[in-house]
Amino acid sequence: MDPEKQIREEIGRHKKLLSVFEAECLEPIRQAAEMLIGCLEAGGCIYTCGNGGSAADAQHVAGELVGRFRRERKGLPATALTADVSILTSVSNDYGFEKIFSRQVEALAKKGDVLWAFSTSGTSKNVLEAALLAKEIGTRILCFTGTKKSPLEELADVTICIEGPTSTVQEIHQLAYHILCDLVEAHFA
Repeated sequence: MDPEKQIREEIGRHKKLLSVFEAECLEPIRQAAEMLIGCLEAGGCIYTCGNGGSAADAQHVAGELVGRFRRERKGLPATALTADVSILTSVSNDYGFEKIFSRQVEALAKKGDVLWAFSTSGTSKNVLEAALLAKEIGTRILCFTGTKKSPLEELADVTICIEGPTSTVQEIHQLAYHILCDLVEAHFA
């Protein structure tokens, strides 16, 4: 394939999904911002999780909240459940990989916190187990997915869903979580 044609096709796919994002996700973004701000105002914590590229997104979000995005403000309580190698390896060794996030939710999360779950398929077993337990505890669930009517969406309080190729979905997710970080930060700055 001609490289220029391939580049233009990728940009076109991105523009198309951006249009869908703009048309379908403004209200869910507003709802997610309200949920995150409410959690933090009440002294809660935001826990993030995902696998692969979504694990990197989960860590990215936690870093933006604890550190800063664009403005100087106090650090906000957020923890990436993907980041502690000792926990991930011990829990997966002792209980199985499906439990790596739910065990941490069990140990850390409380009613009023938020579990921010990333799964482009919406079917990642370890993310679903964490969401199921979070629901039982009374932890609210924000999910970022790339599959409509997925099992994860069924558990979520708020869903940001853009369907498409995983890489492009993750790029739109990055835009969405940067917007959310900006809205949350503007509130607390």
